[in-house]
Amino acid sequence: MTAIRGAAAAITGAAGGIGRALALEMVSRGVAALALADRDEAGLTAVAAEIGNRATVTTHRVDVGDAEQIKTFANTAVAAHPTLNILVNNAGVALLGQFTEIDQAQMEWLIDINFWGVVRGTRAFLPHLARQREAHIVNLSSAFGIIAPPGQTAYAAAKFAVRGFSESLRHELAMANSPVRLLVVHPGGIATDIVRNSRTGSGITDNAYRTEMIDVFDKVAKKSPAAAAMHIANAIEANKPRLLIGSDAKFADIIQRLRPATYWALLGRALRKRAERADKGT
Repeated sequence: MTAIRGAAAAITGAAGGIGRALALEMVSRGVAALALADRDEAGLTAVAAEIGNRATVTTHRVDVGDAEQIKTFANTAVAAHPTLNILVNNAGVALLGQFTEIDQAQMEWLIDINFWGVVRGTRAFLPHLARQREAHIVNLSSAFGIIAPPGQTAYAAAKFAVRGFSESLRHELAMANSPVRLLVVHPGGIATDIVRNSRTGSGITDNAYRTEMIDVFDKVAKKSPAAAAMHIANAIEANKPRLLIGSDAKFADIIQRLRPATYWALLGRALRKRAERADKGT
């Protein structure tokens, strides 16, 4: 197992959502030190204050879409916490709109954060992690790294890429007998602000569309970030290579295996029915 008690961890996207919840979960399990990164400095300050003196905490303003900022984060985090042995590449963004409604620059913006941010973070920390007695990398993919719904061309492309990168790297680490373990996480609907904070495709002029998408997400995303963090921490300690969070992610995984080319006809109906039941309060 990879012990969280006494470990030192770096977490991106730590000011809110799953990142914040995972920082708190690790503290509850006795982590010794945390390097918390996000663009939201006020949010980082709030998380650090909540942790208090239960762990040594450093906060770092980092845009994971910027390669130089990631390098600086790795260098300063390792300098502050020389025994750092857990990296969580969690930071991510969302973009609403079908392929014809989003422009190239918007698609590149999302992939630069959701995919290249994971790759750059891994590359920046891996040499240090490989020198530890035991170490762990956690890369956040998504249920949309297993299935690809309409309206998610950029997001699904990035999350599928995270999955492929992570699985290939895990195999390389195992072949090299590296002390670094790698976990790829596929959360389903988690009640975070990712959709509320999302960008809208440049080709969308109807503000009602954004409101509708947020409303649908709020109805189907019922699992809390704290519950997701608990599952991730358990998977780190058990050295699991892959984690599906939520019945929706597990259902998507099964249906995709059974109907790889035609799963959306079934899943789309299931999601609509789930939203309708939420409307009726059942």
